[in-house]
Amino acid sequence: MNTYARLPVAFTRGEGVWLWDEQGKRYLDAVAGVAVNGLGHAHPKLAQAICEQAKTLIHTSNLYQIPKQEQLGAKLAQLAGMDKVFLCNSGAEANEAAIKLARLYGHNKGIDSPAIIVMEKSFHGRTMATLTATGSRKVQAGFEPLVSGFVRVPYNDITSINQIAEHNKNIVAILVEPVQGEGGIQIPQPAYLQELRRICDNHGWLLMLDEVQTGIGRTGSMFAFQQTGITPDVMALAKGLGSGFPIGACLAKGIAAEVFKPGNHGSTFGGNPLACAAALATLEAVEEQNLCPQAAEIGAFIRDGLSKQLAGTAGVVQVRGAGLMIGVELDRPCGDLVKLALAQGLIINVTADSVVRLLPPLVMKRDEAQQVVDMLAPLIKDFLAQK
Repeated sequence: MNTYARLPVAFTRGEGVWLWDEQGKRYLDAVAGVAVNGLGHAHPKLAQAICEQAKTLIHTSNLYQIPKQEQLGAKLAQLAGMDKVFLCNSGAEANEAAIKLARLYGHNKGIDSPAIIVMEKSFHGRTMATLTATGSRKVQAGFEPLVSGFVRVPYNDITSINQIAEHNKNIVAILVEPVQGEGGIQIPQPAYLQELRRICDNHGWLLMLDEVQTGIGRTGSMFAFQQTGITPDVMALAKGLGSGFPIGACLAKGIAAEVFKPGNHGSTFGGNPLACAAALATLEAVEEQNLCPQAAEIGAFIRDGLSKQLAGTAGVVQVRGAGLMIGVELDRPCGDLVKLALAQGLIINVTADSVVRLLPPLVMKRDEAQQVVDMLAPLIKDFLAQK
């Protein structure tokens, strides 16, 4: 179906941070499959784990015990300081599970029409519930009637949430991204998540974090919330969890971990042996190669390099980011930069119309990061000079 405006290139193989197309041209990948290929391309440990598992057992279904699923659930819970895990196949499914959990939590408290606070410019997926939760009219347009039960506020705005808390007794949870990815790499104030945690505790709400894009080392720690000193009640993961193999997870802690009972939720493919093998190999590689601190270091290096090379350039609004989530905001739409960069052998992304988004593999080294800076900065300067 005509659902993608695809770029005129097909990649045939990859290695580390590099991709090659059908003509043998090499590209530096600074998007990583939209924050998915954290281990880069053709990582030996990942490839071996997938091959070995595929030769043994791919799928049995959740009608039976799955040892690798139990191993992955325990590992994720240990890493995140959470209690229980539901495994699925995507970020949208992980957020859908969180939304269902919050509604059931509300009904268990006697709230007939439970509502969830969500943010402007957020992105949570494209199922009916998650696109309704998403703060983008572009994503929602044409799919009305939308799902009820969501209350929207500006991102990084505690005052609005406090006002809602005073007047709306149906709120049961807050769903929020620690860093908004699709919204343009928006970084909240340092105490934002702590304030949300305090509000949720005061009102008996669940704090639900969408870490689909920020999780698995992307921001410089295994999960972005670990830089804030708080723990969520619910957290959604996907993207980097399987390094390219589809898998998602919804983690829960405390009372939230006891909400779902048999029959409340499920998945045919979720957490099958092959997906879990990919996720376990990913987590092991991230830890063994110390990729979280490396993401923090290389991300800061790229931001610093771009800031220096773009300093004083008219049209550059801000260079910002957290770890290897990097945004360069311009004062005008800049979608054309994607094809211009592609022609030069650099893979970038533009989101929110005017933000160049970089999501490099966590395995990127300093010399490769320097190449990103040296290729991208002149492209942005030339683009701004011609517009």
